[in-house]
Amino acid sequence: MLNYVPTLTDYILREERNAKHASGSFTILLTQLENAAKIIGSHIKATGLVDILGKTGRKNVYEEEIQKLDDFSNSLLIETLTASGQVYAIISEEEKKPIMVQKSHAGNYIVYLDPLDGSSNIDTNSPIGTIFSIYHKNSDLLQKGTKQLAAGYIIYGSSIMFVYTFGNGVNGFTLDPSIGSFLLSHPSMKIPQKGTIYSINEAYEHLYDEPIQKYLTHLKNQRTYKARYVGSLIADIHRTLLKGGIFLYPTDKKHPDGKLRLMIEVNPIAFILQQAGGKSYSSDSDPLLIQPKTIHQRVPAFFGSPTNIQELISFF
Repeated sequence: MLNYVPTLTDYILREERNAKHASGSFTILLTQLENAAKIIGSHIKATGLVDILGKTGRKNVYEEEIQKLDDFSNSLLIETLTASGQVYAIISEEEKKPIMVQKSHAGNYIVYLDPLDGSSNIDTNSPIGTIFSIYHKNSDLLQKGTKQLAAGYIIYGSSIMFVYTFGNGVNGFTLDPSIGSFLLSHPSMKIPQKGTIYSINEAYEHLYDEPIQKYLTHLKNQRTYKARYVGSLIADIHRTLLKGGIFLYPTDKKHPDGKLRLMIEVNPIAFILQQAGGKSYSSDSDPLLIQPKTIHQRVPAFFGSPTNIQELISFF
């Protein structure tokens, strides 16, 4: 007899039933994100066959080259979320300004998006992903990470996974292409208390501040640590969540404010790690406590197992 395996839709509906004052609108929103993820995933698998691989010739707000698949994913997510009728505002990494949904079909949620993280790795067939963060509607779009209602990421690799938290633990769902549904494959995900993998771009070591240089020297002297770095935030974070250790993206002489975006990348990842028993650190505090100044604000960021993060903090 086969055991029942809940789908992502089943799980979302169950959470809705357990939530006070639930109206079903949040379920619609997440279902739309799920559907968009399936479409993006199918196009990623087909990039060798269709004309969406390569560059558009345009740059985003960060002066980074926009890949064609970036452009497609950004447009699809914006159109899908706008059409859902559940969204008040959408903030995308690829857009300079917030997209405010017309009042006639605006909803009660604010969604922050990195439509296709790690897209520079598309042509090398490395894992890439979508990051999302959901807040309740508020006249001020600049809310602390502690105000997040939900956050998650979709990783497009050898399989497609939807990792998600509603503030009640973290669960991972893997797409079964034979039935077109995300199935619960990683229930109640927990990061190990300590890991032996560190992830950082060591080519920039000479540009890092002294505490980071000393910390890296300390790790190497231990002779028990392994370095792993993909260069795709989602890929490195997903490995860290499953196997433990630490991911570091510090400031450097070229990026004195850091490079990761507080509201688009750092807050959702920090929320997910927190719910999985991990820790995050940025600018002398938990990044979830930082009051954002702009929607595209950058900060240094460190994510990982509690013991590893605590050890890093001691070097500051």
